Amino acid sequence: MNTETDPRYQRSRQAILTAARELLLEKGPVAVTHAQVAERSGVGRATVYRHWPRADQLLAEAMATVPMPLLDNPTIPTRTWLTRELTALARQLDLVDVRAVAATLASTALWDEQMDARRAQFATILAERLAGALDAAQARGEVSLAMPSRDAAALVIGPLYYRSTIEHRPAESTLIETAITAIGTWTTPATPLLDQIH
Repeated sequence: MNTETDPRYQRSRQAILTAARELLLEKGPVAVTHAQVAERSGVGRATVYRHWPRADQLLAEAMATVPMPLLDNPTIPTRTWLTRELTALARQLDLVDVRAVAATLASTALWDEQMDARRAQFATILAERLAGALDAAQARGEVSLAMPSRDAAALVIGPLYYRSTIEHRPAESTLIETAITAIGTWTTPATPLLDQIH
């Protein structure tokens, strides 16, 4: 019998993934470790390692099964919402585990069809949500985009990804504001980051 069609293999894999998803939702990415997933799922740690040799691979799969709140439900003014959302994204990318997932998705997707599907899923969700919000903001007269909205989405997200995965540094508020300013002419003023935190 093929291992992957063995019912025991499928049951243990599903139990592990369910536990990883629960831990991700309850405690965040840092909780998705082999030890905690094994304890939560009731599956031996060796079995967890056999299914997912690296924790970042398990985290990537768990992340693909939960709703992604980032860049969802845009509010007005759009520039304030965009600054807040990109700041939240930058904070997530500053977590070592999330950074590892981002790097894993990018590299493994080159040769693994399943991981490429995960990469495409994340990229499509982010790009469509952000492009849609920017198109709506432009229609309301909040911004005059200097490029197509999908390009604008790439321009504001790209620097955060580069800073995190290539430089291993946090994306500061000045980088975020510079990227937002670069995509077009805004009619709504920038809201200082400190005002949004309080």
